[in-house]
Amino acid sequence: MFTYAWLIFLFPALGALINMLFGDRLSKTVVGAIASGAIVASFGVAVALFVGLLGTDEHHRAVVVPLWDWITIGSFHVGAAMLIDTLSVSMALMVTGVASLIHIYATGYMHDEPRFQRFFVYLNFFVFAMLILILSDNFLGMFVGWEGVGLASYLLIGFYFERYDDTYGYYADAGKKAFLVNRVGDFGMMLAIMAIWTTLGTVSFLEVFANLGEMAQGTLTVVCLLLLLAATGKSAQLPLFVWLPDAMAGPTPVSALIHAATMVTAGIYMIARTSVMWEAAPLASNTVAWVGALTALLGATIALVQVDLKKILAYSTISQLGYMMLGVGVGAYAFAIFHLLTHAFFKALLFLSAGNVMHGLPGGTLDIRKMGNLRAKLPTTHLLFLIGSLALAGFPLTSGFFSKDGILLNVFEHSLILYAIGLFTALLTAFYSFRAFFLAFWGKERDHHVFDHAHESPAVMTIPLWVLAGLALIAGVINLPFILTLEHWLEPAIGPLRYHPTATLEWTLLVVSGLIAMAGIALAYFRYLANAGWAVRLTNLFKPLEGAAQHKWYIDDAYNVIFVRSLRWASLWFASVVDKNTIDGAVNRFGQAHMVAGNAVRRLHNGLVPTYALSLFLGVVVVLVYFVMAI
Repeated sequence: MFTYAWLIFLFPALGALINMLFGDRLSKTVVGAIASGAIVASFGVAVALFVGLLGTDEHHRAVVVPLWDWITIGSFHVGAAMLIDTLSVSMALMVTGVASLIHIYATGYMHDEPRFQRFFVYLNFFVFAMLILILSDNFLGMFVGWEGVGLASYLLIGFYFERYDDTYGYYADAGKKAFLVNRVGDFGMMLAIMAIWTTLGTVSFLEVFANLGEMAQGTLTVVCLLLLLAATGKSAQLPLFVWLPDAMAGPTPVSALIHAATMVTAGIYMIARTSVMWEAAPLASNTVAWVGALTALLGATIALVQVDLKKILAYSTISQLGYMMLGVGVGAYAFAIFHLLTHAFFKALLFLSAGNVMHGLPGGTLDIRKMGNLRAKLPTTHLLFLIGSLALAGFPLTSGFFSKDGILLNVFEHSLILYAIGLFTALLTAFYSFRAFFLAFWGKERDHHVFDHAHESPAVMTIPLWVLAGLALIAGVINLPFILTLEHWLEPAIGPLRYHPTATLEWTLLVVSGLIAMAGIALAYFRYLANAGWAVRLTNLFKPLEGAAQHKWYIDDAYNVIFVRSLRWASLWFASVVDKNTIDGAVNRFGQAHMVAGNAVRRLHNGLVPTYALSLFLGVVVVLVYFVMAI
């Protein structure tokens, strides 16, 4: 079974190639079927790999499948191989499963859009690159997939490259911003790989982990911090989170794929994959925990004041990724992966539901201030968005409740300050989730033109969402102690749980977290539907901070001043002063000198015999003088 594991790469690669080469001769239905079928086939391979691992000894559920000799330069040898273990297979199931539903949804959503063929080529390539990232058995193979998803995101975020509006500016710039910001993190990944190779002489995961004792503590800490820099880029954490909200410029299926199943999960996966290294570098792990906690809080505060439905979800993703980073930072790798999986379900559901709203409203409206009472026109989307919002808010017994609170439980054992930040963020999460839900789907219609022309989406765009809705509700059972808990399943790949709280403490914290979620939902109800005076007064206490939150706490503005404007000024200075006056000036003066010399020499070629005779005479004199002096 594992011998044919490479088929998981082949199907999306074939889908992309067939549509790239022949898609212009095929109907849109066929193009969409090829692209979707390719990912469904990969999902089938992932299921087969999962079944294969179940049949192996639970303490040795790791299989390396060599593909070919990739790089051999002197002592540097890297083979192309797959590491099939419980972590990589869990990720493969999520990536291919959620991506399959998004592909099917996109066949309806993108049907009337231009460049339909190109879109699905990019989408298949995106999944192909993500599978390389999670299934490679070494850092270099992971880096190939890491760069592949970066390229795919650039192509898909800037898919509407010819568009411009006041929200996103030039859509092409959003793709460039994502690409450039991620290059900062990628530089950290490259330096980390170089340091690992020069220290241990290998980039294979299993060999690096086995020989980790040969790496000095300081070197290991630096390597982990460099990997953290890489993770902050891909997983949109402080200080490199600024690209993710602008990624909403891409088509909604792209937003769902990036935020739920592919690119932003890469950093979390990378840290979980290298958990052995982080366990031995406590300073780096604590840094990860604080980065995650602060990012979770920052993302939630910005989401509170957004009016664009997709941007609310974008900042929500940043916040939820912060929870995952907080989880891996305190050593709760299994719960971080658990939340990564459940988040993929409910966040894909929310983004695609937002796509239904955009598809069903005139002009693709996403401003929640123009919505209201949409449940009357979009009853199916209303229910789907409600389920996603409940899971995001961590409402008791939904998947988000189990995964998020598993992280908070471990954080409580690690640091009360970090726990308090996480719990307060959970309150904000429930509030902004239902702020968006109530303003969009309840209350009175605010724009009659928008309301009158609203309509529900077709079945091809709602059926995949019902699957995601079911998973958003019940996926929490994968970590309940019935047959095989997720934490026990992942133990061979990432080690056992670090903390084992008492049942009393666990139930107490679960009740507290559930009450916090319900309090956030109730506050949103009384503030935006009941318009209760006390709720209005309570939220108005934070009014002075609203401007800063709307400006993303001025972090993006600071980057524009420090980096963008300064680099632009420096570029203009180099172009006008250095390039034009110095470099061009030197070349021009050199040319002018040759012109002057040429003009002087040209005067000797005047066609007069006496001039030529004189030149011959002078030449003979010079030669004679040379020989005389030589003697």
